[in-house]
Amino acid sequence: MESYQQYFKSMPCYITVQDRDFRIIEANDRFVREFGEFEGRHCFQMYKRRPDKCERCPIERTFRDGQRHESEELVTNLENRSIWVLVNTTPIYDGSGNIAAVMEMSTDITELHSLQNQLRLSQERLRQLFEEVPCFISIQDRQLRIIEANRLHREAFGSHYGEKCYKVYKHRQRECTPCMVQETFADGLPHSSEEIVTAQDGKPMNVLVVTAPIRNQSGEIESVIEMSTDITMIRQLQDKLTQTGLLISSISHGIRGLLNGLDGAIYLVNKGLEKNNGERIRQGWEIAQRNISRIRSMVLDILYYAKDREPEWTIIDIGSLLGEIESIIKPKMAEHRIELKIEADCRTGDFEADLKAVRSMMVNLLENALDACRVDKSKEVHEVTIRVVDQQDQLRFEIIDNGIGMDRETRDKAFSLFFSAKGAEGTGLGLFIANKIVQEHGGTIKIESELGVGTKIIVDFYRRRRIASAKAS
Repeated sequence: MESYQQYFKSMPCYITVQDRDFRIIEANDRFVREFGEFEGRHCFQMYKRRPDKCERCPIERTFRDGQRHESEELVTNLENRSIWVLVNTTPIYDGSGNIAAVMEMSTDITELHSLQNQLRLSQERLRQLFEEVPCFISIQDRQLRIIEANRLHREAFGSHYGEKCYKVYKHRQRECTPCMVQETFADGLPHSSEEIVTAQDGKPMNVLVVTAPIRNQSGEIESVIEMSTDITMIRQLQDKLTQTGLLISSISHGIRGLLNGLDGAIYLVNKGLEKNNGERIRQGWEIAQRNISRIRSMVLDILYYAKDREPEWTIIDIGSLLGEIESIIKPKMAEHRIELKIEADCRTGDFEADLKAVRSMMVNLLENALDACRVDKSKEVHEVTIRVVDQQDQLRFEIIDNGIGMDRETRDKAFSLFFSAKGAEGTGLGLFIANKIVQEHGGTIKIESELGVGTKIIVDFYRRRRIASAKAS
């Protein structure tokens, strides 16, 4: 018994034995050194300096059910130092098998608790950094499912935990090729690429994507982190410069031909003057005037697309516009045996816009519809419809075809510069410029399409200009 008593007194933790009134009836040396003499005093008075029992008392629970219990408590010693302790209780039975007392062992875990707090604070900081990093961050597993995402990502794409990344970003049904996440899983190296993704509000974005592996303690790659930076504004500036260069390059060839025509016109005028031939002078001068007018028109085109400017507002007669467009596009449609229909419930009305820009946009959209029908081999009969709908203060143009159609990803990218679903046959400028024209008029343009069924492009214009007042405000 003396040996056991010595063991009890020398234990490197705080040990007390308490009765049912929570009075300490025995304690080891370390407890006495840290908390003082205990005779006749309650545990809550010595540990926590409070006048009554703790709300959740492990001693009380052990007296009640006879089981061992554990808790984590903050106590205060004689020097007024706070100590975190891990408390374990166990019952002490008398000869009749009744619980006579409870032994409580409290182990000082202050240092461990401090380390836990530091770890928690570090985790909170890392979490805050993860949440507030100014780019889109997602973590994906080997099945390309999104298992975690930061705040900016959730705001842009929504909370789609468990869904495939390619469905969330690009509305695809199949994995992208190539896939940077899969490449990182395969070789454990970072990879990067530039992609066009679509936010949950339907807005397309250019993003620079970088992937990196996340490894477990064994060094195995268990997931991949994908960081995407929005570079839409940078790409728009680059596209503006590129677009201007392309337009100048393409139109310069036409101007060269017109200049050659001017040379011919000057030759006719000079020869007419030499020989006093009025007819030859007239022919040469007409050719010169015609070519000068076309050069002027081309230069204005360059200026129109190369910089932002106000449309040349004029009142446009709808019937005249449709007739002009029909005369331009109908022969091309007939060449490919595509029927052109015009449905207008307001053919005699008018609206205010830039005639040249609107005409160019409509012809562009119709040529796209023609191409969609031309490459579609699944149908014997193809048709394109121009529909004009009167919406009181607005005017709606619909270009409808039963051609090849578009999937969701193609629709999302359709208005991006240089994106073309025609491969080498397309320039990627058509819908981009059409969208630009509509925006400059304060209107809207959208696409409804189904792969293999056809496409409807809807353009809404206000009857009278509103963009000027919006800019002024």
